[in-house]
Amino acid sequence: MDAATPATLRRIPLFSGLADDELAALAARAGEFTAPAGQVLIEIGQPGSGLFVIEEGEVEVELPAGGSVRVGPGEFVGEIALLTDDPHHARVRAASDVRCLAIGRADFAALLDEQPRVAVAMLPVLARRLAGMI
Repeated sequence: MDAATPATLRRIPLFSGLADDELAALAARAGEFTAPAGQVLIEIGQPGSGLFVIEEGEVEVELPAGGSVRVGPGEFVGEIALLTDDPHHARVRAASDVRCLAIGRADFAALLDEQPRVAVAMLPVLARRLAGMI
């Protein structure tokens, strides 16, 4: 996995409001990976491991109530795994070849100990997501 850079993270709406030092701390904990079309990134019932931010391509989120939503560059999935130990409630698979950033739960918790403003900056986006406004 290649390392993320602060410049890469600044282009992602979820992180665009962070200060340079916060982006640098986040970049130090984020990794980059690719997945081919069809690969499952998140499976229902499996424990969450962290957040995936889509840089290129699209993923399909199969919702627990039925239906699905496609999300692409700048969007994220797996955010609840950063906050709880609950297993995943949705399945996420690569709808095309994708390039993503991954931030693990333990790394995110350590980041928040150092840079608590990161969580504050993410709250509005997470609140909209939890309210069902994807």
